[in-house]
Amino acid sequence: MRGRAITSLCRGRSFRNALLAALALSCIAAAPADARVALHWMPGYRAPGTPLKYDRVGVIEVGSATARNVLVLEPGTSAAAAYFVPLAKWIVARRPGWQVWAVQRRETLLQDESELNLAKSGHATATQLFDYYLGWLTEPYYTGSHYRIVQSSTVEFAKDWGMKVAVQDLHRVIAAARHLGGEVVLGGHSLGGSVVTAYATWDFGGHAGADGLAGLVYIDGASGPAETAAQAHSALSTLDSTMASPWLTFGGIAAPYAGLFNAVGSTAALIDPDGPSDAQSFSLLPSDLKPPVPATNLGQYGYALNVATSPPSLAAAQAHLGAGLDTSTSPAGWNSTGALTPIDRFAQMFSGWGLEGVDGTEWYFPQRLTDDTAAVGDGIANAAQKVLGVDATMGRHLPRSLKILAICTSLGGSRVLSATRALAAQSRIPRRNLTLVNRASTYAHNDPAGAYPHNAFFSHLMTFLGSLAG
Repeated sequence: MRGRAITSLCRGRSFRNALLAALALSCIAAAPADARVALHWMPGYRAPGTPLKYDRVGVIEVGSATARNVLVLEPGTSAAAAYFVPLAKWIVARRPGWQVWAVQRRETLLQDESELNLAKSGHATATQLFDYYLGWLTEPYYTGSHYRIVQSSTVEFAKDWGMKVAVQDLHRVIAAARHLGGEVVLGGHSLGGSVVTAYATWDFGGHAGADGLAGLVYIDGASGPAETAAQAHSALSTLDSTMASPWLTFGGIAAPYAGLFNAVGSTAALIDPDGPSDAQSFSLLPSDLKPPVPATNLGQYGYALNVATSPPSLAAAQAHLGAGLDTSTSPAGWNSTGALTPIDRFAQMFSGWGLEGVDGTEWYFPQRLTDDTAAVGDGIANAAQKVLGVDATMGRHLPRSLKILAICTSLGGSRVLSATRALAAQSRIPRRNLTLVNRASTYAHNDPAGAYPHNAFFSHLMTFLGSLAG
């Protein structure tokens, strides 16, 4: 039997690898900034039908508590706040007058981080981690204590966790940031960009959400043309059916497995990078994510998410992580030559390295939030919004002083920049207030947040934040 039958603490090669990896990663994590990183939860929107314990929204704060200016970042589909932490440390090192607040949405309260916490602190091996979350699902069965999957029938209320819940929770975060008395900028990655548009154009008692903001930042995500009322009705009807899951299927992988694969894989790549991958022989891991030769934990993780080898269905999870498998060793490791995003940094983003109780993924992402995103459009009232209860209707009334930064990559493409131009034009925001960066031919979807030490998005963001406050 694997898992707990293994000695309770790493020994031999695994222990040495874990120790060396931990030492190396502590240096890497501290390289941009030895910043304060703190997670706290605050009361969220009181969603009808939701148990009170889930009506909370979290924030990972990075930077000096005395810094008055705040960049609030909204994660994308199936990503969580820890995804932004390495980038946030770098930002506050260069702009000490700013804090970065990454939003931890309420659905992450459903996650069991217990074994991940043990692995991060050196008290669980990569195999123990794998067995707890995944190994118990297939033969040979791991029979020790293990993760219990949240049954959809027990969380029917999550079918209503759509754009209104996300925006109202975000409203609490923005209010807390504004209370510091400095400038507040709202940014979002991927679907988080649609949430940015929804919030900026949301009707809060006759005032647009953007009224309290100095700027918007779109990281390869923006709102597209609104769907029709018929399409909105169809999506709502499908979700409301008795057998429908409240959760999105990400890249063809049902919840919570995409999140588990990423959280376990990224953490294993850090605590035992040279150890043989348990995931590679796991029957439930899609075959197109498995290397063609035996691989290490680091090799397996790189192969699954590098642009050159990851399947098109996972484009939203990819980055330029390097040249590929290093077959000069057996099992094959990872060759990072040519990487835009260092693979260890990428693994930190998704594992929540150095943080207890969180990782960089959402194992359970609300389908309703995805459905509602299709109704936001350009933030002007439309029939689909009426069907779904989306109030992003102030799109012609944004402050003309608002500044906007947008970057597009291979996934979002030029539509991100087009949507940004259109949003500004309809509120007569002058062209000089826009910074538009096209990296569609060179960056993958996650490179803007992960690329280091050369990062076009980061360079433009530094100039952008500097133009707003010292």
